[in-house]
Amino acid sequence: MDIVGGLLLVGGAAFLLFGGLGLVRMPDVFNRIQAGTKATTLGTLLGLAGIACLQPDWALKLFLIGLFILFTNPISSQVLARAAHRSGARKSALTAVDRLEEDHGA
Repeated sequence: MDIVGGLLLVGGAAFLLFGGLGLVRMPDVFNRIQAGTKATTLGTLLGLAGIACLQPDWALKLFLIGLFILFTNPISSQVLARAAHRSGARKSALTAVDRLEEDHGA
């Protein structure tokens, strides 16, 4: 279990690193929100699973923390993206489709 826990922790750290790189490299706020949210959600869940393998007594608490993260991270990113869209945040020139704008007919 120590090896599995260590591998999960390394995998989680790698996703968190790639999420940080995505925050720097993405062209606009909407892509940054997506890169940050997806990578931090998966990276944190892998890290929690790795800790649960290393400390089985903490598994229930870590599972509850993981559920909280699984529900709150996507919701918070959706709210941030919607607020950025409403405030008129600049989109990248590579953005071809804006479904939210199409839905509201603006």
